[in-house]
Amino acid sequence: MFTDMVGYTALGQRNESLSLALVEEQRKVIRPVLVRHNGREVKTIGDAFLVEFPNAVDAVRCAYDIQRAVREFNLSLESDKRVHLRIGVHVGEVVESQGDIFGDAVNVASRIEPLAEDGGVCVTSHVYDFVRGKVDLPLTSVGPKALKNLDAPMEVYKMVMPWELSTHHAEPVHLPPKRIAVLPFVNISPDPNDEYFADGLTEEMISRLSRLRGLDVIARTSVMNYKSKEKNVAQIGKELGAGTLLEGSVRKAGERIRVTVQLIDSNTEGHLWAENYDRDLGDIFGVQSDVAEQVAGHLELQLLPQVKSDIERKPTENVEAYSLYLRGLQYTHEDKVDQKKKAFRYFEQSIQLDPNFSLAYLEAAREYFTFGNMGYMPPKEAYEKGEAMLAKAQQLEPNSPDVLVTIATKKVGNYEWSDAEALLRKAIESSPSNAAAHSNRAFVLNVMGRFDESQSESVKSTNLDPLHPNWGRCAALYYQRRYDDAIAEALGFLNREPESFNARTFLAYAYLAKSMFEEAISEIKKNVELAAGDPTNWSMADLALIYTKSGRKEQATKILEQLQALAQERYVPPDVIAVIQWGLGNGDKALVLFEKAYEDRSISWIQWLGVDPLFDDLRTDERFTLFLRKVGFHA
Repeated sequence: MFTDMVGYTALGQRNESLSLALVEEQRKVIRPVLVRHNGREVKTIGDAFLVEFPNAVDAVRCAYDIQRAVREFNLSLESDKRVHLRIGVHVGEVVESQGDIFGDAVNVASRIEPLAEDGGVCVTSHVYDFVRGKVDLPLTSVGPKALKNLDAPMEVYKMVMPWELSTHHAEPVHLPPKRIAVLPFVNISPDPNDEYFADGLTEEMISRLSRLRGLDVIARTSVMNYKSKEKNVAQIGKELGAGTLLEGSVRKAGERIRVTVQLIDSNTEGHLWAENYDRDLGDIFGVQSDVAEQVAGHLELQLLPQVKSDIERKPTENVEAYSLYLRGLQYTHEDKVDQKKKAFRYFEQSIQLDPNFSLAYLEAAREYFTFGNMGYMPPKEAYEKGEAMLAKAQQLEPNSPDVLVTIATKKVGNYEWSDAEALLRKAIESSPSNAAAHSNRAFVLNVMGRFDESQSESVKSTNLDPLHPNWGRCAALYYQRRYDDAIAEALGFLNREPESFNARTFLAYAYLAKSMFEEAISEIKKNVELAAGDPTNWSMADLALIYTKSGRKEQATKILEQLQALAQERYVPPDVIAVIQWGLGNGDKALVLFEKAYEDRSISWIQWLGVDPLFDDLRTDERFTLFLRKVGFHA
């Protein structure tokens, strides 16, 4: 593999100090990725890297990860401080001498690298033949290319990224038109409190468009990054890799609405279609279905009868019930628990007005499951309430992909991992653009120890939700006992997302696995500080467990006592306390607490007992072996 910074020579002539600083920054971004994919840094040549890999699959995955990491690094930076890379990959025999490598394979890699676009990757047909069917990264031929000192042209393939960055130095990239982003609808209502309606309309349009076959729809968590941000459509399209954007505004006044919608080609910034809808509030569903059908028509998508029927179906005839549902939906996206709790009230009121409103049941079920899994309320209570809501949603819409994803969540709460994975597969088959289905399946596959499949799902999830931080790679590397790789991945991730609780947790545990106790303690203490004031600050339990492993049992015991006291005031998952008891050598107490957690349907720590290296010795204990089988794992 050769990597090269675009425009580096010209930048050095204009601003030498900045060019040197950018070289150092790109090295910080690239080196952790190389470690993760078994890449050996042969040498750097100015701003370029020459890297050797044991196989082509590792090299291609590494090339994608480098460009992904660079893109994430660039997002928050001014344009003149961004790093722009091209990458070329070839496979063949090399000769090694004094740590360097030579040969035609090296020369070919260096000559196809300039063929890549800014932010892109080019590979030879030799590489394509090796990786075809083995990586979930589309490669498309750009035709035979004449290369210096080669007798015949060589066919070159381009990696089709979920984004395609370009600068004025590079040829324009044609973004795929059938990859669409619904930008946050702008609220222009007289009452600013109607913001919930505009946000809800955005989310509902994403949901409807996700049902269209052949269309990749960017997830809500990524598009909401553009709420109230002044960026032109070309820039947004490039950042999301979306060739089509849907944008609009909504004005709600009493029982009337005006919705203005525009479908835009982000490659040309030209309008494909525009419409104004002046309707009664009760016609909002007709507006949504018409927009979805217009998108399908203008993008030349086949609209199957069943999909058309799904798009046109009204979720409720009661406008007030729908309005209350949208208010509740807004609160599910809040960060603070007290705010999130308000969602239940609105969903319940919505259901009272329309007892057959499936979406209200479904979102209530999801929120209850979230509260149970996060420890915001006793999980058994949360799951019982959530299951009652889910049963009604399932009765009303048994084949809905979102219902299937939520049933899978219930299965996770029952420790039925294989059933959960099968349901998520089914949801993906019927709705390939369902980012939640892909990310949840990646999580379940991690728990089951199927790490390669988990990585594949993680890539798909990132493609659909490119601006949503995905720390799953940190977890997968740690569970595979690839501690150095996990550390490199987590450090790179934290460089981009410094407040990522989960990435820092896995960094700390990777340090712990290498007996780097001070580093592990330091990282977890940062999490404790970040979570200050959060009633579910389980990072205290992480700290206690690390203390037990580092021989600081007195400090661990103090935290244990604090959590036991807290459990007298509010729910504390028993498995959170169990892992500390086990770390302190109190196996009998730990087993009793694990059994209690099983009865409570807590998965706080139980979900990782089958793969976490921390519990390798636990899995040799016959008593725990029986418990692991009970919760769906093979010891």
